[in-house]
Amino acid sequence: MTTTVQPPLPIAPVQRPPTGLASDLRAARVVCHRELLRWVKDGRRLLAGLVQPLLWLFVLGTGLSRVVSVGAENVDFRTFLFPGVLVTSVMFTAVFSGVSVVWDREFGFLREMLVAPIRRTSILGGKCLGGAIVATAQAVVILALAGLCGIPYSPVLMLQLLAILFLASLSITAFGLLLGARVANIQSVMPVIQTVITPMMFLSGALYPTSGLPTWLAFATKINPVTYAVNPMRHVVFSHLDLTPEAARVLDPQLTWGGWPVPFALQLVILAALGLVTFAVAVHRFSKTD
Repeated sequence: MTTTVQPPLPIAPVQRPPTGLASDLRAARVVCHRELLRWVKDGRRLLAGLVQPLLWLFVLGTGLSRVVSVGAENVDFRTFLFPGVLVTSVMFTAVFSGVSVVWDREFGFLREMLVAPIRRTSILGGKCLGGAIVATAQAVVILALAGLCGIPYSPVLMLQLLAILFLASLSITAFGLLLGARVANIQSVMPVIQTVITPMMFLSGALYPTSGLPTWLAFATKINPVTYAVNPMRHVVFSHLDLTPEAARVLDPQLTWGGWPVPFALQLVILAALGLVTFAVAVHRFSKTD
């Protein structure tokens, strides 16, 4: 009895996907596209993201406008609240977009992305960009209501607000990614967000003028990163309104460090730098993920 020896099957060569800048950009685009698809397909997420800022603006703002003086008789309290509400609207949406990485980790999708032959910077960068686009797009709905709050629909003003909102969204989404890297499970997400984000919102001056604050509260607002989004937004809005010098000093006080006025452009640079540093720390944390 003869045994026929079968020739070995040919082994197909394994080709490593090309790496480089083009590959990283393609990966970031795919992750960003996924974030946008999740947002578009979840209409309840859009509705939930709009409820809180609308309540702050039209319920709280209307109710307190009769009892709260903001330094000028011709300025409605809702006009003062509008810039801060815009920032808080992108803040919560952006943080949730970043922290959603916890759900990706729980359901195994994050591991599938991390084992891919692409830089983790591109993965997290795409997620950060997608979260920023989603947060800014939701804020556009609030921005469209500016006229109801006594703010003119100036094209220059709208573009300036959108640019600052997008920059703030990028930085806050990066912060959400860092929180997501630190949170161990889904059950811990909401307590962590409430513990961290709520003080940042109240200490940013989004809901009250920062002029004449006690020393400890003024110091807390100056070290709060969200202040460097709220303050430029408010400055841009009030620069397009006809205010007396006295009202401007109360409603739009100059941010100072030890008596030195911080330039408007430097505040935006600080906001961008905080986002870059937070993103770098988040990438470092995820690089240790096994």
